[in-house]
Amino acid sequence: MIISLIVAMDEKGGIGKEGELPWHISQDLQHFKEVTMGHHLIMGRKTFQSIGKRLPGRTMIILTRNPDFRAEECLVVHSFPEALSLAEARGEEEVFIIGGASVYREALPMADQLYLTRVHTDAKADTFFPTFDLKSWKLKDERHFSAKGPNKYPFTIQRYIRSREDPGS
Repeated sequence: MIISLIVAMDEKGGIGKEGELPWHISQDLQHFKEVTMGHHLIMGRKTFQSIGKRLPGRTMIILTRNPDFRAEECLVVHSFPEALSLAEARGEEEVFIIGGASVYREALPMADQLYLTRVHTDAKADTFFPTFDLKSWKLKDERHFSAKGPNKYPFTIQRYIRSREDPGS
């Protein structure tokens, strides 16, 4: 199973502000929908609560330490390995990690792909994506968008594949 992270971050790695996305970029939200449709999404409880509902066409797996937490039409687990095992047991071929920061931190070392939207601004965020070395990733796709119409900020959508050294070389 492919483990993919999907995230939008500002120039300083900011991903959230006061429990919400610090921007509203409709083209990026459409990209998120297109890429994740039909797949399992793994997220922390706070990320789920910021979304506020189950996203149609996707299976949502919510990570929480609260043994009593329930969410209608969603799967609830209590560890990241349990979330991965559940998605794989349900036949998932590419699972998407959608946040928050602690879930990204746990998933990053084992991720195969990174769908990254770089929002070209400083959003004065209070929540950040974990630091990582882009040298271990290879850029596969990249699209640039200007700040026009409903887009308040210019942004770039990128897709990276983790570079794995061939043990036979």
